[in-house]
Amino acid sequence: MSSRPYDNRAWLGVLPVVLIVAFSAVIPLMTVVNYSVQDILDFNSRFFVGFEWYRETLNDPRFVDAFLRQIGFSATVLALEIPLGIFVAKGLPKNSRMTPFLLVFLAVPLLIPWNVVGTIWQIFARADIGLLGVAINAMGIDYNYTSEPMHAWLTLVAMDIWHWTSLVALLSFAGLTSIPEPYYQAAELDGANRWQVLRFVELPRLKGVLTIAVLLRLMDSFMIYTEPFVLTGGGPGNTTTFLSQYLATMAVGQFDLGPAAAFSVIYFLFILLFCWLFYTSVVARDE
Repeated sequence: MSSRPYDNRAWLGVLPVVLIVAFSAVIPLMTVVNYSVQDILDFNSRFFVGFEWYRETLNDPRFVDAFLRQIGFSATVLALEIPLGIFVAKGLPKNSRMTPFLLVFLAVPLLIPWNVVGTIWQIFARADIGLLGVAINAMGIDYNYTSEPMHAWLTLVAMDIWHWTSLVALLSFAGLTSIPEPYYQAAELDGANRWQVLRFVELPRLKGVLTIAVLLRLMDSFMIYTEPFVLTGGGPGNTTTFLSQYLATMAVGQFDLGPAAAFSVIYFLFILLFCWLFYTSVVARDE
């Protein structure tokens, strides 16, 4: 047994990370929590109101509607992007000269800024000049995402799928390439078809990367703001007004700092809760 004293100076290397996280996350969060229990009239006039803003937010019908729309949107894009990403990844060649070029091409939508994505689809889906809008109307479908709520919703879902399916596909491709070849050879000897190979060989080995993909897409879809703001402005009506847009209107447009701060805390806790429930269920099934 060594008698040398422990040297804890190595923890000093972690100190910069702790300071950066405290400055970029913890301190702003505590500031928002502080604002959420106050009625702020101006810089020098503020009154403690306790949980009044929290009760008001949870009882606000506009918050409930935006929350339900957010749940529906996140569930829809996850249900479509995860299987589609796996399908695209399975279609990519693993050992080919074209593979690097295909991966770079696949990652192009991920490199486009969110506001540019909204602008691209705003033009692309226009019923008068957009390639997609004109093509749909030429098929005899009266398509106009600026006036029809269902068309706006479907256009927003299609835009998100185009933007983020590549992420799922790249993660799935990385997982597929890590599966040893003997697994496939054993499945072939057992006479397994493609569906059985996917179910019993590939999906179990993809569980780790798919968990990461679902968590990333769940968090990102729940925080979506720029794309629907640019594409539809939250309309028509409130069809595509999600929690982030409602929060921005409250904080920036109306400058209600107290209610907006309480809204932000609730928003943050919902995202944290959903991610924790999903991760816990996955870990519990593994155990």
